[in-house]
Amino acid sequence: MYRASPQSQVPLSRAHSVSSSDAQRPNLNADPKGLQSSLQNLLTLHSHNSLILRHHTEKAKKEAIKKAERVSELLVEAVNGGVQDSFMYEKRIEQEIRALSATVAKFMKQTDQWLAATHALNTAVKEIGDFENWMKIMEYDCKSITAAIQNIHQD
Repeated sequence: MYRASPQSQVPLSRAHSVSSSDAQRPNLNADPKGLQSSLQNLLTLHSHNSLILRHHTEKAKKEAIKKAERVSELLVEAVNGGVQDSFMYEKRIEQEIRALSATVAKFMKQTDQWLAATHALNTAVKEIGDFENWMKIMEYDCKSITAAIQNIHQD
């Protein structure tokens, strides 16, 4: 905000109130050189105050740009941090998927081996059952043949 410096303020003792009759009359007693120097002083003071104001404005602009850059950097860091965490989690999940796939393949192979073993065992049990049944049939046939031979021999 623009503030008049103490030098630009006119002291009250020098202030001159202008009445309506004085405003209409030209001041013939005014010194043209004094007026010119006062105007020159006012112009110099205005230029100086403009330079100070411009300097403060530029400084505030530079600070605002620096702060905006910092906010932007912080936002990018925050977003990149989340992305980086997501990327890391994705890599971990992919590793777990590979490990689980290998484990599943191992279990499938083991299950197939177990199925083949149980099938072989079932086949062997069936064969034992078939052999036992064949043995019973053979025993019965032998007894029948033996009984027939004894009948023939006794007659």
